[in-house]
Amino acid sequence: MSRLFISLYLDEDVSALIATLVRARAYNVLTTQEAGRVASSDASQLEFATSQQMAILTHNRDDFLELARQYTSAGKHHCGIIIAIRRSPYDITRRLLSLLDRMTAEEMDDQTLFI
Repeated sequence: MSRLFISLYLDEDVSALIATLVRARAYNVLTTQEAGRVASSDASQLEFATSQQMAILTHNRDDFLELARQYTSAGKHHCGIIIAIRRSPYDITRRLLSLLDRMTAEEMDDQTLFI
């Protein structure tokens, strides 16, 4: 089945305001808090996002770059990792919406992108 729009799972270190702002543009977003997964490991968060067919948005560059490498080495797939440099939620949202408006979910699969 084709997946057109990217759905997002926000890591717990990402402002929940971003979820509100992105939802206002009709994108599907789930926060770690809403999913009841606060304090889960990064590996567990990525596994959950993948099981829900969601790309994960995080500020945790080092751990998620390593997880992306591990997935590639093991031949495992994920729905995308978006690493946001710490900025205001409004700036991150602007950058994120630019990405969401130009990429499909299938194009995001197995990608690790910086915004």
